[in-house]
Amino acid sequence: MDFLIFQKINSLAGKYVCLDALAIFFAKYLGYVLVFIVFLFLLKNRKKYWPMVVTAFASAIFARLIITELIRFVWQRPRPFVENHVNLLLDQTNAAAFPSGHAAFFFALSTAVFLYFKKVYPRPKFWWGTVLGFLLASFLISISRVFVGIHWPSDIIAGALVGIFSGWLVNHLLLNFFKK
Repeated sequence: MDFLIFQKINSLAGKYVCLDALAIFFAKYLGYVLVFIVFLFLLKNRKKYWPMVVTAFASAIFARLIITELIRFVWQRPRPFVENHVNLLLDQTNAAAFPSGHAAFFFALSTAVFLYFKKVYPRPKFWWGTVLGFLLASFLISISRVFVGIHWPSDIIAGALVGIFSGWLVNHLLLNFFKK
């Protein structure tokens, strides 16, 4: 099933120049935009958003550098282009693919932002667009990595789950610390 979904998504690569350029932008550069937006919250109101920024980056780093690497140490699953003919649009190393570090990082970041806004602003009217934007960007970053041929769909799903769990866990631990 994983291979079938991968083939359906990756088979679109290399057919449309604009779609390829968009997927490469999402896979390679959209993450920088998200990180920049998180830092913009500090410019808006440093005192108010400092806990959110610290929690978001702590969650993302925990997801990417701790949990993802532990899983990769135990289970070294090769990337799609190692064993299969794929439409590869980005250069990539042969490092383990499962789970996706990008999905883990950006879903952790998005989850931390969501949980902060949910706690600070109980009514979602104000922050709903911000949270949806972060989650949509995380999804686009993740799915584009399948499109460009460097991740399996299950890598993305596992990475998203790692990120959501990390965002929840770190948020629970750190925001209680900031209250004291």
